[in-house]
Amino acid sequence: MEQKRILLIIGGGIAAYKSLELIRELGRRGIASRCIVTRGGQEFVTPLSVAALSGDKAYTELFDLDEEAEMGHIQLSRSADLVVVCPATADLMAKANAGLANDLASTTLLATDKPVLMVPAMNVRMWQHAATIRNVAQLRADGVTVMEPDEGAMACGEFGPGRLPDVPVIVAEIEAALSGQASGPLAGVHALITAGPTREPLDPVRYLSNHSSGRQGYAIASALAAAGASVTLVSGPVALAPPRNVNLVQVETARQMLKACEDALPADVFVSVAAVADWRPARAATKKLKIKAVDTEAPAMELAENPDILRTLSNKRKHRPRLVVGFAAETHDVEAYARAKLERKGCDWIIANDVSGDVMGGADNEVVLITRETSERWPRMGKDEVARRLAGKIAAELGHDGGLKLAAE
Repeated sequence: MEQKRILLIIGGGIAAYKSLELIRELGRRGIASRCIVTRGGQEFVTPLSVAALSGDKAYTELFDLDEEAEMGHIQLSRSADLVVVCPATADLMAKANAGLANDLASTTLLATDKPVLMVPAMNVRMWQHAATIRNVAQLRADGVTVMEPDEGAMACGEFGPGRLPDVPVIVAEIEAALSGQASGPLAGVHALITAGPTREPLDPVRYLSNHSSGRQGYAIASALAAAGASVTLVSGPVALAPPRNVNLVQVETARQMLKACEDALPADVFVSVAAVADWRPARAATKKLKIKAVDTEAPAMELAENPDILRTLSNKRKHRPRLVVGFAAETHDVEAYARAKLERKGCDWIIANDVSGDVMGGADNEVVLITRETSERWPRMGKDEVARRLAGKIAAELGHDGGLKLAAE
């Protein structure tokens, strides 16, 4: 890491005080910091303290006559190996997503050609707000690395996700970004995930499908990638941006999904989240089916059973993943049906959820983790939090749990 340099943008939040510790820890590892302190950031740390620790001037103003005579914001944006935003406030992420450039920090983010790492810190409601969720998803789709915040008590007195990760965790992420190597408790693990619905064609314009949005599967893929895993996401048709650092394979039908999963093996863990159609039309029409007359009876439809992807991968003789996790979407007797499914499919865990309400397509989920020995009910939480907690459980099961922050039990 000798002679590596980051450009650190310090946002306006109470967690800004930790940026001073971050500068010092990076310096001990030979990583130099050049810093921009936003106007909000200056409410919590002073440019003088930042300059003293970094050994460089702290930059604060876009319209600095001395700096801008030489287009200082452009030089700042190109002078580092990595741009780090810490803390990344909801406001800074919203500006970056929208491409705004009304201060030095946002202008530099828009002008940079370097990788960008954002370390969020904000109130739990702000982190879970639909606007922030959209902004984070789009930033990741644009190639920005957005770390997951920690969960815990906050300065405002509330509890939940939104705390700045511990400084050693941030340092490790920066070192990994600078070295171009994956880091985290699941580094070296290949995770295979399925998500979304499948579509089984009736004719060229109609199909059988379901209401799955794919949000839970995409959240799990993102959480596993954030934990350092190499992730292959096999997805049915959804209206979601691909998670960052994930190999996305898009399919339509159940048979296509099975083939894509088998092609992706070997894998260390398989999480079957997709809502796969159990049946398909035995013969799809090559032309649009027409109604011949008002009094004509509805045409009979012959159905064929689709392949069972979860059972197929659970019972592989060769290349069976070390851990196979299924999902059981039920509307009643959830735990009983899920445990029966675990036995029938031959998988290791089942995540059971009640989809009789707003789970399919919604932002929250309430699940039960069922293993062969135990049942563990989790409270209702955002799908991103379900994903983080599951990533922690997977890391612990595979013996890769060092340093992974689990959601509160």
